[in-house]
Amino acid sequence: MPQMSKVELYAAIRRDHRGGMSMRELERKHGVTWRTVRKALDSSWPGPRKKLPPRATTLDPYKPVIDEILRADLDAPRKQRHTVTRIFHRLIEEHGADVSYGVVRYYVADRKPEILVESGKAPLEAFVPQTHLPGHEAEVDFGDVMVRLGGELVTCYLFSFRLSYSGKAVHRPVDRTISVSCVLGW
Repeated sequence: MPQMSKVELYAAIRRDHRGGMSMRELERKHGVTWRTVRKALDSSWPGPRKKLPPRATTLDPYKPVIDEILRADLDAPRKQRHTVTRIFHRLIEEHGADVSYGVVRYYVADRKPEILVESGKAPLEAFVPQTHLPGHEAEVDFGDVMVRLGGELVTCYLFSFRLSYSGKAVHRPVDRTISVSCVLGW
């Protein structure tokens, strides 16, 4: 029997319950506990998954040391700042750390921008969503286009119109002597 999603399982439990099955029969048929049956009958959607607490890593005792090195580098000249390799070697030599280079590299890559923002030396990243009201904005362009008609290269004018709200676009090539839209079926 193929594995079903939790939403499908909840739907099947509710369907069988409406068909007259008891709680115990629902448990046996679907292979779940009474708590799952009760949740399925109480709500049509499963609850969100619980977030697991972050796991401890071998780098945890040395994170304050790395943070202090990165903070000290904020005021140091560019050529005197610590590289990830130098931070890694300092952890091993000065603190006897038993960590891999990759773990240190990933932590420094994540933490360095955060420290720059905390110190005020880098802007906080911000996302500004664009909102376009229907019929309020459009982009229009007009230009030359070379089109091959009947084996002959003809210069046409292209009119391009794009609505900002829906993203729908209209492109129309037009020639002064021959209507390209008739030839191309537009």
